[in-house]
Formats: sequence, C-alpha cells, structure tokens
Amino acid sequence: MSLKKDNYKSSDKKIMNFAIRLAENNKYLTGTNPSVGCVIVKKNKIFSFATTNNGGRPHAESIALNKNKYNNKGTSLYTTLEPCSHHGVTPPCTNAIIKNKVKRVYYSIEDKDLRTFNKTKKILKSKKIVSKSGLQKRKVQNLYNEYNYIRSKKAPYIIGKIASSSNLNILRNRSPITNEHSRNVSHILRFQNHAILTSYKTINSDNPKLNCRLNGLEKFSPTVVVIDKNLKIKINSYVIKHSTKSKIIVFHCSKNISKIKYLKNRGVKLIYQKLQNKTNFNLRQLTQTLYTLGLHRLLIESGKDLMTNFLNENLLNEFYFFKSDKIISNRDKINISSLVKMINRNYKNKKKINTYLDRDTLTHYY
Repeated sequence: MSLKKDNYKSSDKKIMNFAIRLAENNKYLTGTNPSVGCVIVKKNKIFSFATTNNGGRPHAESIALNKNKYNNKGTSLYTTLEPCSHHGVTPPCTNAIIKNKVKRVYYSIEDKDLRTFNKTKKILKSKKIVSKSGLQKRKVQNLYNEYNYIRSKKAPYIIGKIASSSNLNILRNRSPITNEHSRNVSHILRFQNHAILTSYKTINSDNPKLNCRLNGLEKFSPTVVVIDKNLKIKINSYVIKHSTKSKIIVFHCSKNISKIKYLKNRGVKLIYQKLQNKTNFNLRQLTQTLYTLGLHRLLIESGKDLMTNFLNENLLNEFYFFKSDKIISNRDKINISSLVKMINRNYKNKKKINTYLDRDTLTHYY
C-alpha cells in the first residue's frame, strides 16, 4: 500500500471510507459543528483516528494528531471535511497540521463555512504540505447535506413529521395512533434535532412530553419551542410542569403580565414577536431567530394547521409521514387528506422506509 503518488488509489479510498464511517457513527452528537472523521496514516499503516468530540469540540483532526503528539512528521491525514483554517472557540486545525509536520492532507469536500471555504489548500501549500480534495466526494455528500444547507443558507434545516390513521385521520386527544415501533422512530428523530416545535393547541389537547425517551439518549432531548401568541398554554401541561428541568421557548405577543411572570419564574424563555398581517407569526423570521440561538436542526411535530402553514411557506426540507393500520371514524377527529396532497406536491422524491414498524408504514419525503 504505497502512498507515494498523489492520485487516488484503492487504498486511499478505503482509508477515506473508514473516516466516513467514523463521522457517520458520531452524527447528531456534535452540536452545531459537523461530525468529522479523521484517519492518520504513517508508513502505510493507520497511525491514529478520531471523530469530532461530542458537543463539537475538539475537532477530529486535533484529537487524532494529539494521540501521537510530536510523532506525526511525514504522515498522511485523511479527513471527511476541509480542515478549518479560522480561529473560533478553538485554534485552526491547519495550525495543528502544520505544527505536527504532516506531509499530505486528503479531504472529501470543502467546508461551506465561509471562514474556511477553499482556504485550506492555499495555507497548507504555503507550508509545502500536499493538499487534495474530492476523495470519495460522492459518498460523503449525504453526510453533510444538512450541514451544507445550514451553513450556506444561514438558516435552520427543518423536518416535518406527522402520523395518521389508515383513513388519514388524526385524533383531537392524546391517544396514540401509531404503534410502539413507530413511536421509537419518532424518538430517534427527536434525538437528531436541536429543537422540536409545536403549537399551544397541540400542548393543550395532547399534553405531549416532547422529549427523547430512548435508553441512553434521554440527555439529548431537544429544546421545546411553542408558538402561542396569546399565551393560552395550560400551566398544568407536562412541558410547563417540567420546564425547570428542560429548555422551553415560547413565542408570543401577549401582554398578560401575570402569565408572563409565571412562565418566566418556571424557567421558560419568552420571545416577543410581532404578528404578520395581524393574524400569525412570520414563520421564516421565527425560525431565523431559533437559528441565531444555535438551534440549527428543527423538528416540527404539530397539528394540521401549523404544519400546513410551514408547507405553504416552503420551509420544510424533509417530511416523515407515519401511517397506522388503524381506522379512526369517531366524531372527534381531523382529516389530513389535504395535507397529504400538499406533501406529495411539495417534494420531488419519496421512499418507503423499512424500519420494522409492524403494520405501520413510514414514507420519507425529500
């Protein structure tokens, strides 16, 4: 396995594939930073490897280099994303690469963060370090689909999710429609997102917990965001009763001083926002506010009306539609056939997801 030539051999691809798998395994655990896999090779053997640390720092390159500190001279470094070249909370990875006298750097794609984008090669070249991009580019694209969107648009990546009966009805109460397997998949979606957004109507009618209840992932429960212009949320709802233990944000335009005081005392973060056309909030502006708060991946779990508004504004990057084998025909129901038509109209691609849901089905729109 010679690394003398700078063209991509099968050995280069295998090493990068390993780095990609490392990054995939750590995805959604690195906060607002991307999950990066890094592998260092010395004398044709893997010398060290690392992924971005949980929470996003330190970066994978720094961790991998520090595993064999002062002994990285002449190595080849493979990383899934262009190494950062800017000063943030931590020093640039390019500094660590130069300091450790790495000989070659291979990465798959450029970092869409404008502080780094297409700058690494120039910096490393000035230090006579070979730098090449594009290795296994196609394989890594999907890994950074969300990150690239967030960085380039400077806006959150938003996913919609709803569940219905086989005859496209949802209930007006807290009774579950889908089975336990489907609900576990929903908890995975919660784990994967920074925040979960809903309306006060859903809170008051269903009294959901809106947390992740999968063993080992409870601490990754998303921030709960509630749209409640007149602060009608029930103070005995689960999310308010547990607001001192979890993060909750409520968007409102109320002047109810006593309710505002009560919610603040409960640890709820209240954000006042003016209405658009004197009726509803500007959802694009609202989600942009969440982006500035570091909530870059949002999951929308709401009823028909709010979900329809998000679809009308073309704000949902993806959609997950769970359908139960149950039939709901009682009076206390809401039919979402018009919503389903809108979903099919809004997305070019869809596929059935095999997630062992028993008789439930899951369709992913993207």
